Amino acid sequence: MGKVFKKPEALSDVHTHYCPGCTHGIIHRLIAEVIDELGIRENTVGVAPVGCAVLIYDYFTLDFQESAHGRAPAMATGIKRVRPDLMVFTYQGDGDMASIGISEIIHAANRGEKFTSIFVNNAVYGMTGGQMAPTTLPGQRTTTSPEGRNVDEVGMPIRMAELLSSLATPGYIARHSVTSPKYINRTKKAIKKAFQYQMENRCFSLIEVISTCPTNWGMTPVEALKWAEDEMLQFYQLGEYKTPE
Repeated sequence: MGKVFKKPEALSDVHTHYCPGCTHGIIHRLIAEVIDELGIRENTVGVAPVGCAVLIYDYFTLDFQESAHGRAPAMATGIKRVRPDLMVFTYQGDGDMASIGISEIIHAANRGEKFTSIFVNNAVYGMTGGQMAPTTLPGQRTTTSPEGRNVDEVGMPIRMAELLSSLATPGYIARHSVTSPKYINRTKKAIKKAFQYQMENRCFSLIEVISTCPTNWGMTPVEALKWAEDEMLQFYQLGEYKTPE
């Protein structure tokens, strides 16, 4: 019987540290599959964040740099400008990108830096204990908003895809999800499209991925997937928000 599925060559043969039901692993696999399919593994550099994915460099068989908290876009900018022949991507969560690093990503996108950012949105600070994030939904309970996010006090959640797509500089901005097989397939296509734009030296690109955090949401993995689809996808609409054409 022939194999119909195998581990991508761009992924290391190691166990990850992620919690049961966490969807970071799915997103890692999609990136690795795209890198394999495009044949760019030997020419790709990733930039690791501070957050749940801080150890991402252990999980890929390609070069990585570790950035200071929120500064992945600045490091990616430096790498890409010094070595424009390389494929460069950042992998960031909502704390790393939408909070401490929000100025970095806005200005990198506005400058039209030719790298790709993968933005994982699970609506909480995962690594530090499930605190409220810039992406936490209105009324959502977290360890620092036990009665739910009060938008009168802390404002509305930041929609990163919409924010960056408002910039005049050409770019490719899309939001997808990994909560079901059909969404996973669409996410992979978007990631591949983003890398292809970079290969053509066309534009900055960001793929926002709606993810889950069962541990900090206080749910089972199955419950978390349903909650993400029922609640997050209503507020964070999926689709392409900006294309360079």
